[in-house]
Amino acid sequence: MSAGIAMVLRGVGCELGGRTVLRDVDLDLPWGSVTVVVGPNGAGKSTLLGVLAGDRRVSSGSVTLDGAELAQWVGPQLARRRAVLTQEQEVTFGFTVREVVAMGRYPWTDEADLAADEAVVHDALRRTDVLHLADRSYRSLSGGEKARVSLARVLAQDTEIVLLDEPTAALDLRHTEEVLGVARRLARSGRCVVVVAHDLTLASAYADLLVIVDDGRVAAHGSPADVLTPERIERTYGLPVDVHALGDRLAVVPRLSATSPPPPREG
Repeated sequence: MSAGIAMVLRGVGCELGGRTVLRDVDLDLPWGSVTVVVGPNGAGKSTLLGVLAGDRRVSSGSVTLDGAELAQWVGPQLARRRAVLTQEQEVTFGFTVREVVAMGRYPWTDEADLAADEAVVHDALRRTDVLHLADRSYRSLSGGEKARVSLARVLAQDTEIVLLDEPTAALDLRHTEEVLGVARRLARSGRCVVVVAHDLTLASAYADLLVIVDDGRVAAHGSPADVLTPERIERTYGLPVDVHALGDRLAVVPRLSATSPPPPREG
């Protein structure tokens, strides 16, 4: 890891099933930063993450990692540089939690340092608050527990680039803050972290760079304060909002319309 830019996208387009999902995407993703990607459902956020992971082929433009075309990185090399948390977190067989997290060490198996692998797995379990679940069957866990175990597997992969697709979707309030805190600490250690999220208020608290994707294009990118304006949010989501400064984050609050149901009465 070094100072500067980890990944660069220029003029990136992506088609899925004959439909254009991304178009003319330009982005610089710095080392030592958390980039949060937000936008409406179906805007292309997960496809963008797949392009960054090398799992989605681009139909136009270029994607580079450390100055080299991403397509030039072969499987094992790429697996040592980037780790990906997808929205799908199912495991077919009855592996234990510890075994699932240890799968993150697979790209490093030729180094054959079992003690080091075990230490990394233990630390990943601890950091995601699932150490007490280590001997449980993964398939027996709740959705939120599975999400944290899947994040632990990503952390065990120990890569410089970490790509997280809606990592807090199934989590309660405490674990949501803890997971995003993990992302923040990874960035402070010099890594490049990209998170797809829906909650604009949480995004504003943890993002160094906030990217709004709308209809396959980058509609805005910059600091949360620059990007999250009421006018831009209404234009993107079709919903009027108010934006309030609350300490180190912005609170994005939808406005109640005349047709909205009244709040419940007390008593």
